[in-house]
Amino acid sequence: MTDVPAVVGVFGGGRMGAGIAHAYLLAGAEVRVIEADAAAGAAARERVHTDVVRSDERGKLPSGTGIDATMARLTVTEDVGALAAAELVIEAVPENPGLKAEVLGRAAGVLNDSAVLASNTSSLSIDELAAVLPAPERFLGMHFFNPVPASGLVEIVTGARTDDAVVGAARGWVSGIGKTPVTVRNSPGFASSRLGVALGLEAIRMVEEGVASADDIDAAMTLGYKHPVGPLKLTDIVGLDVRLAISEYLQSELGDRFRPPQLMRDMVEAGTLGKKTGRGFYDWS
Repeated sequence: MTDVPAVVGVFGGGRMGAGIAHAYLLAGAEVRVIEADAAAGAAARERVHTDVVRSDERGKLPSGTGIDATMARLTVTEDVGALAAAELVIEAVPENPGLKAEVLGRAAGVLNDSAVLASNTSSLSIDELAAVLPAPERFLGMHFFNPVPASGLVEIVTGARTDDAVVGAARGWVSGIGKTPVTVRNSPGFASSRLGVALGLEAIRMVEEGVASADDIDAAMTLGYKHPVGPLKLTDIVGLDVRLAISEYLQSELGDRFRPPQLMRDMVEAGTLGKKTGRGFYDWS
């Protein structure tokens, strides 16, 4: 048996939340996903099911289990009370500070005293999110990467009051799903977003200035620097609206080196958000 909690809660069943749920299902945990309504819940279940089917096709389901047995350990509900038995709850709602604070507060209200609460935020301050919680010492960041099934990394972000034992437990729970944890202290953008967004913004500026095509810029990084995906394709996958929000936050915290390019703003205003809308720097239709 892998080193994961018996029950894991995930607040939010979008692309990231579904990926996190899938990872813990494959490790043998019972997973409870909280969604806003029945329609969102059905969509979340379908996302997880799709990932489980792909894992089965690739021979990655645990020996002796199948799709039905794996999905039987998944509960999708609107009832936050379903998190009461969870040892770990990961918030995975959109990168909106107010929304994250709201759902973290709701989750904290039903958790037992030994449970760990985590945020999947890619850039927001862990200390600011912790300020609304009754037990900030049991709160930290667990930043998963998109797409979760293909990524081997989780960034563990420690707040000023995060207990060392909680950090150790979180690292073990990341290792237990076959991923590598890296620990960073709370700071704007942590390590991954700060570096990744900087690269992505410069790539967008290069397109804006006509330096090279999106294809060629990405090829320079994938072939020249062995990046698994180029910065512009990754921006499409993450979503230009998400990247814009992160860039604006980093600009407010770290200065104009993170100022979003006008091209990025124009594309977001036009609804050209990347893979989820069918078009961004690439055609995904």
